[in-house]
Amino acid sequence: MKKHFYYFLALTCFFLACTPSDKPSTLETSDKETDEFVWQTESFADKKMIRYQIPGFEKLTLDQKKLVYYLTQAGLAGRDITYDQNYKHNLAIRKALDKIMMDYKGDKSSADWKGLEKYAKEVWFASGIHHHYGNEKFTPEFSQDYFETILSETGAALSDVAKRAMFDPSVDPMRIDQSDPEKLLENSAVNFYADNVGTAEAKAFYAKKNEDAGLYAPLFGLNSQLVKDESGQLQERVWKVDGMYGEAIQEIIKWLELATTVAENEPQKKALELLIEYYKTGDLKTFDLYSIAWTQATEGDIDYINSFIEVYHDPLGYKGSYESIVEINDFEASERMAVVADNAAYFESNSPIMDEHKKKEVVGISYKVVNVAGESGDASPSTPIGVNLPNSNWIRARHGSKSVSLGNIVEGYSNADGPGLLQEFAHDDEEIARAKKHGKLGAKMHTALHEVIGHASGQLEPGVENPAQALQNFASPLEEARADLVALYYIMDQKLVDMGLMESLDVGKAEYDSYLKNGMMTQLRRIQPGKTIEQAHMRNRAMVAHWAFEKGSAAGAVEMVKREGKSYIDIKDYDKMRELFGELLREVQRIKSQGDYAAAKAIFEDYGIQVDPAIHQEVLDRSAKLNIPPYGGFINPKLVPVEENGEITDIQVEYPDDFTEQMLDYAENFGFLPAVN
Repeated sequence: MKKHFYYFLALTCFFLACTPSDKPSTLETSDKETDEFVWQTESFADKKMIRYQIPGFEKLTLDQKKLVYYLTQAGLAGRDITYDQNYKHNLAIRKALDKIMMDYKGDKSSADWKGLEKYAKEVWFASGIHHHYGNEKFTPEFSQDYFETILSETGAALSDVAKRAMFDPSVDPMRIDQSDPEKLLENSAVNFYADNVGTAEAKAFYAKKNEDAGLYAPLFGLNSQLVKDESGQLQERVWKVDGMYGEAIQEIIKWLELATTVAENEPQKKALELLIEYYKTGDLKTFDLYSIAWTQATEGDIDYINSFIEVYHDPLGYKGSYESIVEINDFEASERMAVVADNAAYFESNSPIMDEHKKKEVVGISYKVVNVAGESGDASPSTPIGVNLPNSNWIRARHGSKSVSLGNIVEGYSNADGPGLLQEFAHDDEEIARAKKHGKLGAKMHTALHEVIGHASGQLEPGVENPAQALQNFASPLEEARADLVALYYIMDQKLVDMGLMESLDVGKAEYDSYLKNGMMTQLRRIQPGKTIEQAHMRNRAMVAHWAFEKGSAAGAVEMVKREGKSYIDIKDYDKMRELFGELLREVQRIKSQGDYAAAKAIFEDYGIQVDPAIHQEVLDRSAKLNIPPYGGFINPKLVPVEENGEITDIQVEYPDDFTEQMLDYAENFGFLPAVN
């Protein structure tokens, strides 16, 4: 899956422009109850909690409702996996915090308790003790002595080594640390590799696997932890029912098997059965068969993502984080947007990339706008707004891909945020007016083009079979940059107006304004002073924006305006900026197609990692007065079965409004992995 986050939750670019438009866009869905629905429930640290609705759920048949329920339960059954993948002590720490938050009956008015409560929420939000986006470890705002007292009073247990991980700043300070390419594993806290496995030997291990496998190699390393045996030889602990994470995987399988009994059609059922087989065996060739079957199962109203998918949290780009998203088709919006997928050949043939990097035939691209019914693992609480899968390059080339936009998630973000950032950072009234009228649609069109066309476009040169291996830690940001650049190039194409998707190119102009502000300025709200940019999607946006600004400034197409001590970006020639985005797309596609690590490293080190301290401080100062948390996450709806005589007769939807209560409910009902202290 490719994501605008948090994991391309990069809705900061969306936040800048998502004030209500004058009339519904061609991508919008409607719900008469949204005006009365409370979207944002609370905020803490740098985060706000939002709720989302499930439009149309009541129109589903009973079997469809059961399918959604079973798939959602399967997703939640694996949530412990994500915690353990992120850091070896996370589960033990979270389970201790869960018990404290459930059982503590003492004084809850003290500063120490408030700090502990905030810490627990941050751990729940990030699925661990490191920030979900910035990767730095949380600093407890309570003393260790106080924590020891609370542990004793509640009967919660935690080892000394886990407590040291919480309180000692020097212990595993970064979940992912990319500052030294030679020590990516040694410096990162993620639990995909044993502590005694080094960067060089892990790279060599997987390079050998790929070298021996040929063109149709599976995604080696996707579903395992790399460890050493007693003799010091590298081996994989596979995530499967009789292997690592087996207790949780058995529960996932239980619910997936129930889902097969109410599948909407045979292709959907076949894909579910292959996913179950994959969970049982851990065989990556079975995962490829599942990915093909899932890609081809395009009929029906219900779809899902469930498995070890994205590799953003592995510094080497091999290990898939567990995640689950359950989706219900938004028929009206999907029908309107199918035109993008139907015209994929136009976009490929007219791309500014080199001819040898264009696909000769564009196959199997499907696009839907969907409404999320439930999320878990690495997709929750911080969630993508769009998805494109599978990630295997050869499967995409031969069998196509699925792209979805998560319509009700976008709606949730939109309703939870106000116009403050736009007013503060826009250059002038003309830009503000354009954003208010066209920005919401511009953000949605960018997502659609990013997912449907961007990730599905281009091809590798002969001999380049695994660009992730070749590009290493720059593979993920480069791929996101490639998809963003496709979207940026085509959002200023008259073809979209002719298709009826936009009323004018002002939609594209609004997105250009938003993208440059976000990449160069407003996303810096998410970074602590003195830090560099670490997260893949942030590196992508910074690189694209700074490169385009540098070239555009030299050409007179854009400038940084200073006014009353504040900086503003003023685009003067949008056509020239489109030309520059096309030029950069050509180079980024070349880098991927050729697996050019040196070029990838150079372009990100020059434009996508370092932070201008003066601009950074200015952004922090200007943003502070707005009191708008830079990150958002979601409280999931709760699906409740109605039973008569032991049979499910209906599934009802409840909309919880308390993040803590939902996390404790999950702890009580979906904690299947033991805490290893």
